[in-house]
Amino acid sequence: MESKTPRESRTLMTDMVLPSETNPLNNLFGGELLARMDRAASIAARRHSRRITVTASVNHVAFNQAVPVGSVVTVEAAVSRAFRTSMEVFIDVWMEDRFNGEKSKVNEAIYTFVAVDDSGKPTLVPELRPETDLEILRYEAALRRKQLSLVLAGKMKPKDATELKALFMD
Repeated sequence: MESKTPRESRTLMTDMVLPSETNPLNNLFGGELLARMDRAASIAARRHSRRITVTASVNHVAFNQAVPVGSVVTVEAAVSRAFRTSMEVFIDVWMEDRFNGEKSKVNEAIYTFVAVDDSGKPTLVPELRPETDLEILRYEAALRRKQLSLVLAGKMKPKDATELKALFMD
């Protein structure tokens, strides 16, 4: 199976925030943003694996800034690391200023997807070859996140506290 780059999975979805998608403060519902991020991340995971993908977990979401009604929002997703059958997808959310057109990062998230075959069983995915400094940083951090997740789930035991500290304190 030939490896792929994050660029090959990159997905951009741009849309406007409508009144029906907002809370009483006229800001985008968090759940609406989660759904948009899930769709973009799913497309990125499918582009990488060329398989059906299912959301396995939402590992991290940061709602750093409210997104008001009428805003133009772009969700950018790309695979940040591929494991055996799963893929971590990093998502950045950008908002365009309505008056000057400048874009600012307002939210981010990390989702995990699993590639499945036609019967729903996990299937192998291609390795990921990061190219840019940011891709390399996210690639390396993804392994630490996965290891921490396995430790917390009791599926992996570090040899000692020093090893655990070394995993997460680069």
